[in-house]
Amino acid sequence: MCTAATYKTQDFYFGRTLDYEFTYGDEITITPRNYPFHFRHAKDSLDYHYAIIGMAHVAEDYPLYYDAINEKGLGMAGLNFVGNAAYASPSDSLGNVAQYEFIPWILSQCASLAEAREKLSGMNLTDTPFNEYFPCAQLHWIIADASGSITVESMKDGLHIYDNPVGVLTNNPPFPQQMFQLNNYMSLSPRQPENTFAPGLDLSSYSRGMGALGLPGDLSSASRFARVAFTRMNSRSGESESESISQFFHILGSVDQQRGCCEVTDGKYEITLYTSCCNATKGIYYYTTYENHQISAVNMHHENLDADVLIRYPVVTEQNIHFQN
Repeated sequence: MCTAATYKTQDFYFGRTLDYEFTYGDEITITPRNYPFHFRHAKDSLDYHYAIIGMAHVAEDYPLYYDAINEKGLGMAGLNFVGNAAYASPSDSLGNVAQYEFIPWILSQCASLAEAREKLSGMNLTDTPFNEYFPCAQLHWIIADASGSITVESMKDGLHIYDNPVGVLTNNPPFPQQMFQLNNYMSLSPRQPENTFAPGLDLSSYSRGMGALGLPGDLSSASRFARVAFTRMNSRSGESESESISQFFHILGSVDQQRGCCEVTDGKYEITLYTSCCNATKGIYYYTTYENHQISAVNMHHENLDADVLIRYPVVTEQNIHFQN
């Protein structure tokens, strides 16, 4: 289970939590412009493209991205969509894209959300697995830049592309149902409530924060969607980089998963393995991990983006405490 969000101050920010019970050994991975992408159904390799940075599991020297941004400021993340995701068989009439290569296929070629929409219009998302050990993951995706965001869902009845006005994505149910359920919370407010319960009844607020009374606090994907949408759309921060990334981590911190609260099998618990915050404008990938809440960062522009091999950084997972005395 995961949560993704967007945020905009002076720059545009994009990131997600990855919630699971174990890690595949992920790395912050930069795909430079001259790394050759051999897309499974394409006749020719893509030898020159936009540079990409994100969190990936690298298998057979191929970056299987969970979330990433490109050098032009476009971001994309895949989140679990188990039970609803369905992919097509390869087609002779459309551009076939294997599910596992969807993120690099978009980010390597599209400089904006508008260009991504155009690419999607002729795409057939296929059920081609990466290999026998990595079957197709059941996912849906958020794609965003400073102009807005969309949700992409491939289901049995076809490919659906939705405008995403809240800039948030979690897991199930499908996106239209997630948006519809926000109607249940339309009376919530960051302000203190007024007494509208009944005429003549003397009621008053006895605590701060009662304007948001009723906002769900459980760990289900539907509740996390409502909570992050409320938090993100009411967030206020300064324009500086430090204020912006701090606020972004606080937004996603509203849905952190703690070990012990979500048991998936006997003795196994889902936790927030990492939280990312990408400054898509500047090409910086910030992140924290479950054991280390000190923010780490990798700047793609500090590397040779005209290289032809992947640039990989291990995730900092050990706690780093700043002692003041």
